[in-house]
Amino acid sequence: MSFDNINLEKGMYAHPEKSFSQVLEELDPSANYKGTELEGMDAFSRQLKRFDIKVGGSSSDTVSKFFSTSASAALFPEYVGRAVRQGVTEANMLPSIVATTTKINGLDYRTIASVPSDDDKELKEVAEGEAIPETMVTTQENLVSLKKRGRMLVASYEAIKFQRLDLFTVTLRQIGAYIANKQFQDAVNVLVNGDGNENAAEVITAVKTGAVSYADLLELYKAMHPYDMNTLIMSPDMMVKVMQLEEFKNPLAGINFQGTGNAGHPLGAKLIKSTAANDKGIIALDKNCALEMVVASDVNVDYDKLIDRQLERAAITSTAGFAKIFTGASKVLNA
Repeated sequence: MSFDNINLEKGMYAHPEKSFSQVLEELDPSANYKGTELEGMDAFSRQLKRFDIKVGGSSSDTVSKFFSTSASAALFPEYVGRAVRQGVTEANMLPSIVATTTKINGLDYRTIASVPSDDDKELKEVAEGEAIPETMVTTQENLVSLKKRGRMLVASYEAIKFQRLDLFTVTLRQIGAYIANKQFQDAVNVLVNGDGNENAAEVITAVKTGAVSYADLLELYKAMHPYDMNTLIMSPDMMVKVMQLEEFKNPLAGINFQGTGNAGHPLGAKLIKSTAANDKGIIALDKNCALEMVVASDVNVDYDKLIDRQLERAAITSTAGFAKIFTGASKVLNA
């Protein structure tokens, strides 16, 4: 089937396990265009070309171009979803703290956990005939708490139909950035306070109240054993305090910060600056085994309303939650 003969309709958004783009790709596989001028474009991009809709650049079309025909109107929700997902990707810091992502089809999910003792962590020699030490993996008692994050798109079609898509995309990307930031806050909250299964992070108190020292960071580093302290999350104010420590005031660190805007890595850990952390604490974690992200839905849009130009109350949402994997893989230093 040629891309310009595909029948586009609302039902393509209603598949329980496939996105609009995946349904479209099955009808119009990109592999069929290898060696042609359309190679490198996905099925959705070919549909934009079919209806001559330009979504970016100074010569981008207006929103009304999507509604020239009923078929092209069916592309509008996917355009909105892609622009929001672009904003999520640009602002997303979760890959720096999430060890694994699990996608589910429902809203109920019970994760697994392993809470080894210090003795369990040692790989002791096993003599002939002796039992091999066990690592217990169990399901958590409480379900993972999933939260829906999003925005309501409140604008009449008459108000935006003559707006350029390039400008409208900027607004949609900001919605995506909001979703990414809120989900990062949810993740940090679970790292610190646990996921409801009595697995809050151990709190280490700084030697001097209201201040943080290099010795405190070393104590935090020691407390993370046997996990690797490869990531630190701190507020902008706390980051300034850490960067002012004499141990991090060296010419090379200064040149790197002034030249790239990237702060030095205290004790080899990646530093993440975020207001999700309070001004008096530093969150340390082993990115490789501390946190699981559970995704119940990617970016969802009210496709019915968008296709029918009922933008006044069109919701754009994403539903996700977070669970601790190894409790000891995150610690908190309170100053």
